[in-house]
Amino acid sequence: MELESYNYNITSAIIKAAALMLMLFTANSIYAQKNDNDHRNNIGLIYPLSSNYTSAPRDTNNFSLNLLAGVSAGERGFSLAGLSNVIHGDATGVQIAGFSNHIGKNANGVMVAGFINTYTQGKGTAVAGFANIARNNTGTQVAGFLNTGGDVSGLQLAGFMNVAKKLKGTQVSFINIADSAGTQIGIINIAKNNDKSIGVSIDENETTMLSFRSGGKLFYGIIGIGGNLKNTKEKYAYEAGLGVNILREKAFSLKTELITSGLESFKGDEYFKSSSYLMPAFKITRSIEIFGGPSFNYVETDNVEGRNLVKKYVTSWTRNNGSDLYGLYFGYTAGIQFHF
Repeated sequence: MELESYNYNITSAIIKAAALMLMLFTANSIYAQKNDNDHRNNIGLIYPLSSNYTSAPRDTNNFSLNLLAGVSAGERGFSLAGLSNVIHGDATGVQIAGFSNHIGKNANGVMVAGFINTYTQGKGTAVAGFANIARNNTGTQVAGFLNTGGDVSGLQLAGFMNVAKKLKGTQVSFINIADSAGTQIGIINIAKNNDKSIGVSIDENETTMLSFRSGGKLFYGIIGIGGNLKNTKEKYAYEAGLGVNILREKAFSLKTELITSGLESFKGDEYFKSSSYLMPAFKITRSIEIFGGPSFNYVETDNVEGRNLVKKYVTSWTRNNGSDLYGLYFGYTAGIQFHF
């Protein structure tokens, strides 16, 4: 009986939804027939099963509602699709789709898609779960993975990569790429007008790093690989972080960096370190700079080599019967880098 009742409720809900769509479809068809202008409302399932029928690709709408996907020449209000909005011309207002919005020309409103937004250019805002792809100039782009645009005057925020030509705004991502950049905040920042350097450093644990630093006048990113000279197992090193230029003169600069690093044996052992550095730096030539300074570090490790790296902690504690060590301590780093 319970199963029969459940099936009845599902069937009834489907019938009611279909009846509602039919009423909306019919009412909108009558409305459209009474209006000869190019701006109308469109309600449907998927092209051409909509109130605009086969003329949908030639119609510009003030309102569109499609359970699956809709097609139009343009949108000047609100459009909602379960899967995709396909707009051949311009779009203003708000476009929301469960999977994708595709706009052939200008997108000057707000686009929200579960997966991807594609458009030629626009001054509005594009938000997508995976990617925003614009061929020319664009405004704000927010994506879970990738943003691409021409000249960007707003914000590009992505989980992995931003790509632009001339950037007048801000890029925030793991990788930021632009021909010329305003502000880039990421681990790897590539632009013709920003600073890039490759350097070698060593810290209090005899961990030697080969690092790439890149960024603008204020923020820059750090990524590096290296090795520890003390250990025989936990000896493969890596690091990533962000830096801030506090002071920049011709030959002297003062920087602060926040870096997460680790040592790896690739056999399951763990050694993680988070460090805050204060680093004076001096240029001995136009391209070569030496740097060094104190650090404050938090470390956690579950192996013997990791526990033996530091002899004196500000404070430390253990877990799992002493096998896992956690501690805070002061250290230092020093190195030399080449700017290009």
